[in-house]
Amino acid sequence: MRGGRSVAAVTDADFDLAAGECLALVGESGCGKSVLASALLGLLPGNAETEGTALLASGPGPHGGDRHGGGRPHAGAGERPALDLLAADERTLARTVRGRRIGLVPQSPAAHLTPVRTVRAHLEETVRALTATPRRERRAVAEAAAERAAFPAEHLDRYPHELSGGLAQRAATALALIGDAPLLLADEPTTGLDRELVDRTADELRRHADGGKALLLITHDLAAARRVADRVAVMYAGRIVEIAPAARFFGEPGPRHPYARGLLDALPEREFTPVPGLPPELSDLPEGCAFAPRCARASAACAVRPEFLAGAACHHPLGATRA
Repeated sequence: MRGGRSVAAVTDADFDLAAGECLALVGESGCGKSVLASALLGLLPGNAETEGTALLASGPGPHGGDRHGGGRPHAGAGERPALDLLAADERTLARTVRGRRIGLVPQSPAAHLTPVRTVRAHLEETVRALTATPRRERRAVAEAAAERAAFPAEHLDRYPHELSGGLAQRAATALALIGDAPLLLADEPTTGLDRELVDRTADELRRHADGGKALLLITHDLAAARRVADRVAVMYAGRIVEIAPAARFFGEPGPRHPYARGLLDALPEREFTPVPGLPPELSDLPEGCAFAPRCARASAACAVRPEFLAGAACHHPLGATRA
């Protein structure tokens, strides 16, 4: 709710994410990417409402098939049934999901750090809470997590207010890696980092996925997404409008949705041409295609909301013959 009005912050978010896979969720600021992550962890405001299902499998995620709304997680012999995150109560989320089954690198890390505790204290307490590490070994495990996240050892005894934005981001990444959770949600994990640290952080997150874990990378940094993603999901105005293999998305034949192509064309190494216009307010979305007012391919057909077909929600996808 906003100002007494209902706002559909995310709609039609339908995708699978398998163990060992990185899905990069990209799009302009305000399109709903972080809201989606918050919904999965039960961290939305109290007046927010959700519907649908978000199933967290107890074992490895599904492989093969249609990745957009394809197979659903299911329990095998001897496994617990999949947990519906949207239906789970706060006790379940707090005790068995957050940190243990789903790790989070938050978009605003400073807000998630306790101001009266050092980074080292945060790390060691997280090791104690999430792992069976003996007390005498917790310090070493905490320092190893900091090293994985490129957090300098000489800053471990600093408090959050003594950290730059980039250091706070790296501290949050180290905390998220400790639990070795089967699913990691990384919400803009490279904000405030220089290119070398962006690449190092992205590579460490990729190693997490390569270890058999799932990674949802929420980012506006298309270079980082290209470096580590297996698939790319593009969100616009609260809706996923394209899902594609990363090799095809960043290579040939490229994105099918005009908005996705516009994101790539805005990169300095490409045409460096911004997407014209501004995204619509989520509280005032048009009935048809939300991107139509900014799209050179729009036609009368775009007055109707497009279905998600062949990997894109568009009446006139790129690579198709225009009607």
